[in-house]
Amino acid sequence: MDRDAHQLARALMEVAVVGAGWAGLAAAVEATRAGAQVTLFEMAPAAGGRARDVISHGMVLDNGAHICIGAYVETLRLLRLVGVDIDAAFLRRPLTLVNADGFGLRMHGGAPLPSFVLAVLLRHGWRWRDRVALLRVADAWRRAGFRCAPEQTVADLAASLPVAVRRDFIEPLCVAALNTPAERASGMVFLRVLHDALDSSRGAADLLLPRRGLGEVFPAPALSWLEQAGATIRLAHRVGRIERIGSGWLVDAVPADRVVIAASAVEATRLVLPHASEWAALTARLHHEPIVTVYARSIGCSLPEPLLALPSDARQPAQFVFDRGRLGGEAGLLGFVISGASAWVERGMAATEQATLAQARTALKRHLRGPLEIVRTVTEKRATFACTPQLARPPMTALPDLLVCGDYIEGPYPATLEGAVRSGVAAAHAAVR
Repeated sequence: MDRDAHQLARALMEVAVVGAGWAGLAAAVEATRAGAQVTLFEMAPAAGGRARDVISHGMVLDNGAHICIGAYVETLRLLRLVGVDIDAAFLRRPLTLVNADGFGLRMHGGAPLPSFVLAVLLRHGWRWRDRVALLRVADAWRRAGFRCAPEQTVADLAASLPVAVRRDFIEPLCVAALNTPAERASGMVFLRVLHDALDSSRGAADLLLPRRGLGEVFPAPALSWLEQAGATIRLAHRVGRIERIGSGWLVDAVPADRVVIAASAVEATRLVLPHASEWAALTARLHHEPIVTVYARSIGCSLPEPLLALPSDARQPAQFVFDRGRLGGEAGLLGFVISGASAWVERGMAATEQATLAQARTALKRHLRGPLEIVRTVTEKRATFACTPQLARPPMTALPDLLVCGDYIEGPYPATLEGAVRSGVAAAHAAVR
């Protein structure tokens, strides 16, 4: 087949993508680039899924705080593809995890591993033996190829480390990356995250903090790109069913040669169950962890860093706080992030908000200039899957022409934006192959 005929054959393929979160948008963009005619369905009135804008009191908030890191190569590639100016969209800085008093880890750019070693050696607030212990254990992880026994938890990996190192570094990093407490989190996945951040190329460990609402970072540019490329977009349309017809599919009466389901695990289970019951049963067994974001305002407040670590325990819910004013938002607006928030969701939002305010008044007392008042609390009850050891995650292929993508699909990454994007790209490539 000559090149023109090959391109024509590919252009005639119709691909339905169900779900316009970051995985679905990635799948739709990649399938369109490959020459398919794409129809994109989204049950919500706006795209973005669990990383989208929320409008409250005239302010653009995020439905949960998300960051990228330099190692998110597929996410950054796709952002550039749809026309996003990375430098304008993100504040990029070397990995900095410090508290309100300035104690913590500060990397200074360059090759990640030497920068990490220097940051640990210079870390204030730890004893010398604490710093040496972390470097020795980290070196053992590196020499083992950032691998461990499949049944090990992050707590198992860090058991020999001093209490201060576990409390100030391992546990916050684990819950931020895996949204699962260290005593239940997969050591293997945690080490994979460390490998990509520390044993990779220059800038891989850099933090990329969004300067805009998440909807403006990727969903809006991706929809615009898809419209210009000729894709059909159906927002506020929850797909009722997908049906087999001949060698193809009907997605709510829309014909398709291939279907890519990029919906939540719950929605995907509902749609796939009539066609691939074993896949649906495996997906239905996933457990999920919530994330709560408490937005509060203190007029005149400005934190020393756009992102600070917070002391967290049974009485102090939040692990991190974002200064939205330092990221292009309203001055004095703070976003307190509670990851692995099951226990706090059970206590109720009123108790969670009051505990967060009390925590903030103690941890940030040097920086608050006035009363701290709740603006809005956003709860994602199924923010991520619980990333536990030896977790059986569903495969991308439910049937050869029925594919599923999302951050919960089988793969080496936890439930992150990069995991979602990579999954979407892989599903698109499989669909048009």
